[in-house]
Amino acid sequence: MVKSMLNQQTALDLTFQALADPGRRAMLERLSRGPAAVSELAQPLTMSLPAVLQHLNVLETAGLVTSQKTGRIRTCQIAGSGLSAAQAWLADRRAEWEARFDRLETYLNGLQEEDRNGCV
Repeated sequence: MVKSMLNQQTALDLTFQALADPGRRAMLERLSRGPAAVSELAQPLTMSLPAVLQHLNVLETAGLVTSQKTGRIRTCQIAGSGLSAAQAWLADRRAEWEARFDRLETYLNGLQEEDRNGCV
């Protein structure tokens, strides 16, 4: 069980590390509109083609992008389930914080009620 949690954490770490770079996020933004050749992904970025390939490798390792080479053209596309682990992790954190805020609201409402009744 612990080993599977560590493997899941590693995948989650890779996802967040991949998303940490603005160039990689720009590539994902472009790929969200459909598949694109590496040269098309590189065009708006201020980096060399080898740097773009390194960034794409990070995205592929994180499971966010897949690529396919046909002849001399490598085409990339977003991996369908690549963000699911990050989405699940964020949803869990959000649920925890919402529950905490709900408990705080209940507590504060109770204090206000006590104050109105002169019990404080």
